[in-house]
Amino acid sequence: MAAARIFVDRRESALNESGDYLLAAKDGLVTPESILGEIGELLIGTKTGRTSATEITLFKSLGLAIEDVVTADYLYHKAQSQNAGTWIGF
Repeated sequence: MAAARIFVDRRESALNESGDYLLAAKDGLVTPESILGEIGELLIGTKTGRTSATEITLFKSLGLAIEDVVTADYLYHKAQSQNAGTWIGF
């Protein structure tokens, strides 16, 4: 982690829940400033990701529920537009 440009899905969650980050922080290898941005900031272009072939970029995902909801919505609409899958009522 110390050699990587670190990006996360949510900074607050990574600082408090990510075992990988917390262990590296405990050893003094990373600090909160080591997290360069959140995935949303990369997507809207306010943060820059990998800038050269030699950089190591790490995305640490903690699995936020909103990511699952957005993915499910996208896949549902894609399947619907392609008339794929089977509708099951609940």
